[in-house]
Formats: sequence, structure tokens, C-alpha cells
Amino acid sequence: MRTREFINRSVFALDEKIGIVKSIEVDPEEWKITHLEIELKKDIAESVLGAKKGGVRNMLAVSSLEKGVARWTDNGLHLKVSKDQLHMYLRPVVKT
Repeated sequence: MRTREFINRSVFALDEKIGIVKSIEVDPEEWKITHLEIELKKDIAESVLGAKKGGVRNMLAVSSLEKGVARWTDNGLHLKVSKDQLHMYLRPVVKT
């Protein structure tokens, strides 16, 4: 897949839509994708992170995308991770 095919695609946790992919983070020394920036839906941000504002962006670790744990379909990225487990794979977006 090309990087542009990832952007603005839906992300699902056990078939519940949790947000959309907004960008991709690459480690410039290793030349590897490390995270996908996900804009979480408001209700997901509130329930998973305790956030009280609208769509919160977080970085989703690629470890959640390992073979057998995630799959791409025509409608987006499907994680075999429950909503309650998401916090293990997320970290806040750092503004530079």
C-alpha cells in the first residue's frame, strides 16, 4: 500500500469505529514506520482516555498492527484489540 492510501481511512477496534488515520510517523534513523496518528472519535477519546474535548489525536504504535492482530479491508484498518485495551497502544501527539 502507498502512504496516501492510509490517510483518512477508518480505524476499528473489534469492529467498532474508533477514529481515522491522519498521518504516519517514521523513525528517520531506522526508516521504519513507528506509529499511525489516529484522530479518535469524541466518545472513544472520552471512554478510553478520559478526554473531555472533541476528536483527540493519538499515536497508535505499530505493535498493534502485527500480523494476526490487525488487517486492512476496503473500509479501513481493523484491530483485534478491544476498546479497553487501546490505551496500551496509544500515546499523545507531541506538538513541535
